[in-house]
Amino acid sequence: MDKSVYPVLQSQAAIKKGVNAIKAKNNAAFSSHLQASIGVLDKLNISKHANERLQQRGIVIDEIKWQQIEAKVNQAKKLGVKESLVLLNDAALIVSAKNNTVITAMDRQEATEQIFTNINGTIVMN
Repeated sequence: MDKSVYPVLQSQAAIKKGVNAIKAKNNAAFSSHLQASIGVLDKLNISKHANERLQQRGIVIDEIKWQQIEAKVNQAKKLGVKESLVLLNDAALIVSAKNNTVITAMDRQEATEQIFTNINGTIVMN
């Protein structure tokens, strides 16, 4: 006794419903990846050089302050700032707003003796 197996035929409506469900799932996945990527673009990167300077000079910036700096740098970027000097109470950072990267860091005492060039914006923060 040979039993033949016949494929189950689905209606066009059922096929369309399945395809739409897959598209919706893919769109949701793409949307979440896009939002995550945009969030990463707003994050400040710390260059190897700046990280070394922060450690050498004992400069500690907490997460809340970093978030405030990121917000101000993004605001400055929208105003056309490309390279910025960020002055904090105890530190000074040179930040490329264009690349979202902290280029270098120094303590405020050291910063008072420096001449800063190639910047087109300054952010003063408490």
